[in-house]
Amino acid sequence: MQQIKSPKKLIEVALPLDDINAAAAREKSIRHGHPSTLHLWWARRPLAAARAVLFAQLVNDPGYQRELGYGVNKKEAELRREKLFQIIRDLVKWENTNNEEVLNRAREAIWESWRETCQLNRNHPQAAELFNPKKLPAFHDPFAGGGAIPLEAQRLGLESYASDLNPVAVMINKAMIEIPPKFAGQKPVGPRPESDNQTKKSATSDAFEDWSGAKGLAEDVRRYGHWMREEAFRRIGHLYPRVKVTSEMVAERSDLKAYEGEELTVIAWLWARTVATPNPAYSGAHVPLIKSLALSTKKGRQAFLHPVVSGKEWSFKVKINEEPEIQSTVGRNGATCILSGSTIPLSYVRAEAKKGNLGERLIAIVCDTPKGRVYISPQADHEKPANLKKEVSNDIKIEHWAGCTNCVVYGFDYFSKLFTARQHNTLTSLSGLLAEAYTKIFNDSENHEYAKAITTYLAFAVDKVADYSSSFCGWIPKGETIRNTYGRQAIPMVWDFAESNPLALSTGSLFSGFSQAVKYLESFYNYYPIPNGYAEQADAAGQNISNNKVISSDPPYYDNVPYSNLSDFFYMWMRSGLREHYGNLFSTIAVPKMPEIVANQFRHGGKEEAHIFFVDGMKSAITTMRALGNPSFPITLYYAFKQSETVDDSTTSSGWDTFLTSIVESGYTITGTWPVRTERSSRTMSIGMNALASSIVLVCKNREVDAGEVSRRQFQRELRDEMPDALEAMIGGVTGQSPIAPVDLAQAAIGPGMAIYSKYEAVLNQDGTRMSVHDALVLINRAITEYLSPDSGSFDADTQFCSSWFEQYGWSHGQFGEADTLARAKGTSVDGVKAAGVAESGGGKVRLLRWNDYESDWDPTKDARTPVWEACHQMIRRLNNQGESAAGELLAKMPEKGEAIRQLAYHLYTLCERKKWAEEARAYNELIGSWHAIVAASHDLGHKGEQHGLNF
Repeated sequence: MQQIKSPKKLIEVALPLDDINAAAAREKSIRHGHPSTLHLWWARRPLAAARAVLFAQLVNDPGYQRELGYGVNKKEAELRREKLFQIIRDLVKWENTNNEEVLNRAREAIWESWRETCQLNRNHPQAAELFNPKKLPAFHDPFAGGGAIPLEAQRLGLESYASDLNPVAVMINKAMIEIPPKFAGQKPVGPRPESDNQTKKSATSDAFEDWSGAKGLAEDVRRYGHWMREEAFRRIGHLYPRVKVTSEMVAERSDLKAYEGEELTVIAWLWARTVATPNPAYSGAHVPLIKSLALSTKKGRQAFLHPVVSGKEWSFKVKINEEPEIQSTVGRNGATCILSGSTIPLSYVRAEAKKGNLGERLIAIVCDTPKGRVYISPQADHEKPANLKKEVSNDIKIEHWAGCTNCVVYGFDYFSKLFTARQHNTLTSLSGLLAEAYTKIFNDSENHEYAKAITTYLAFAVDKVADYSSSFCGWIPKGETIRNTYGRQAIPMVWDFAESNPLALSTGSLFSGFSQAVKYLESFYNYYPIPNGYAEQADAAGQNISNNKVISSDPPYYDNVPYSNLSDFFYMWMRSGLREHYGNLFSTIAVPKMPEIVANQFRHGGKEEAHIFFVDGMKSAITTMRALGNPSFPITLYYAFKQSETVDDSTTSSGWDTFLTSIVESGYTITGTWPVRTERSSRTMSIGMNALASSIVLVCKNREVDAGEVSRRQFQRELRDEMPDALEAMIGGVTGQSPIAPVDLAQAAIGPGMAIYSKYEAVLNQDGTRMSVHDALVLINRAITEYLSPDSGSFDADTQFCSSWFEQYGWSHGQFGEADTLARAKGTSVDGVKAAGVAESGGGKVRLLRWNDYESDWDPTKDARTPVWEACHQMIRRLNNQGESAAGELLAKMPEKGEAIRQLAYHLYTLCERKKWAEEARAYNELIGSWHAIVAASHDLGHKGEQHGLNF
């Protein structure tokens, strides 16, 4: 078979990682119109990261490749690479999400690369089939999940395919990439709601409005959403009464004077679970379990619950700006009886809960007004509508996963039990309305597919109501809003809960649900003719959708998220409303679980069995991708860390080792590992928990068929020969690319190390056994440590002493005799390092100076003895106190030390991370994080054109 000529892709060489990470982190705080608001899914990748990775995966790197006769010389390649970097920088900005000028530049670069690849393979026997210069390859994500990657492939101009085993994920992808292109340019067919503002155009003006893209589809979601809400009001509105502010209420609360006589809309009813007190003196009396008595903590408008106790009776009153004597009645160690003050063991509460003996009691009402939230003491007439008989017609047992579904421990072992009677009956009514909505839409449009499409988005709105309408929703005093059921990827026990008003206009309402679908459709489908998208249910290991397609995917992360367990919460309601329209997809009572590639020890009979299941399943899935994927492109796979372990000074985890093993054993060579930060920056330095970038993007290519085997010694030799250049490129940076931050270096450096390991069929130990991925990672990390070590010969003697002393004592004092011995071994003396201004010595003790102890007016041009240690910490002092420009001014006076300063900062960060010295590690990470700007400032001050180690 003739070999395919495929130039290296940009992602195999370099990325403007800082720009991608900054955009990805920023995106986490953006909600308006974001696809994540369409329907909840766990561990979604940021659109910015997916878009950048896909672009870099699709475009050729311009560097010269002798074996292909492709590319340009190094200098020209850097210039062309910088143009591609600039496209990525523009592409990842949120405000450019639908910027046609930016997107067209990216699409044209993709097309240009594809035409180049087609030209190189014009003589291939299958050129007509595989290398059509007039048609881009299609894209496939076999673990599509929340749909971010397929959506971005579609935006970049590729026909996009998404598949997943989970029906909820499939529906999300249908709503994101499949439905909108089908109805692009569709005019709305539904009648305008009577509640539309009178200044709006009449219904007859629809023919003259702009319904390009998905605007018409969005408008019909809005119109039929309003109809559905009005129908719900008519049928169940009596279950959600308003609060009338009476003169008696005003007499007790002067802050209610402004609302006297008004009927206020309730947005939430706050309830406390109750349990019978074990205190025999109050036999039979139920007492409240409340985690916090705070309702609002906003300054000047604080609101608190105050207990009122009389014998066996208790109640709560709301008071403004007056804190109660107690903060809560339940915590991690147990509860407190509000009647007697005695302790109630958590074991007792759990036992009562399992018997179904927990009660519920209204403790406050939250109303919405133009001036903000108003908190009302509980009223009996608001407790009555909630005391309904629960009518359960569909239910799914919650598969317990310790730490994720702790609600089961308290007897909430079926999803129906997560809802109060009022909540469950309301959701049943809303799901029933979907069938009527479908009929109405079909009668108006005479199009079954269109009616099904609108109904799908309305079903998503019902799911949004469900997420905010369970008895596992909390109240957030700081934000004065409801926390949804899935505030994180788990269902922990919730004691006091907030019941939203699904018929209001607030968070968690039906109106909010369909409005978010409208905003998504309006925001994301207003660009040029949308390529088709397809979403279907398929097991990643057995699918054939990937055939000749570009692949990028975000597979399950070992044992991090129990997707199928959690998504049954939504599947229950989605199936009820959409089963008639997507029969095959909803043919099972619950989401398929056994084939799901997750290391679930509770499902597979233990940790070892779960591990084997994951390894076999992931290897099978990745092998399928390798066999089917388009050979002209590498594939990219995301991996997110849950927990890190330190082994032999290297960072690893069982999930990470297992994932890499699956890739290597499937026949791939790992050619790159890029740390993409997908969480807010506040998490990036959580040393002791997980000081890693939250996601690693792995770049993989087919291993050569004649790869062969090598010895452990040969592998180590290649690491010594090749890792230094790879590391220098990372910490020195290439033109246009900032250096990799220390916090990311260990993960990024795995790429070139694993490229050596995985290019062979096997690396053999001395006894002939195969070296494991885990052992290879240990050796790779050791190579990184050796390269960065001050003892490598690239640092002066003073710096070598300081580094070794710091590793042992940090900033603390040590014995002079020990320091003297170490200094002599390093070729210096204690007096010498003291004279250099980096240490103090006296009274038989020696201590290194912290950066804030250094001289503020230090000038390296006037210092006769300037070790790299001093220069590095003076840079930190200047950066912390005066900023990047001032640090650049200092660097301009010692440009020849730039490379060594940077390398020392990497080494010290790695050391501090291992020792869990968070504050110190942060300082070194920030120095490297600002390096690009510092160097730029240095050049502006007189070193333009000069390098001296000041690489960008």
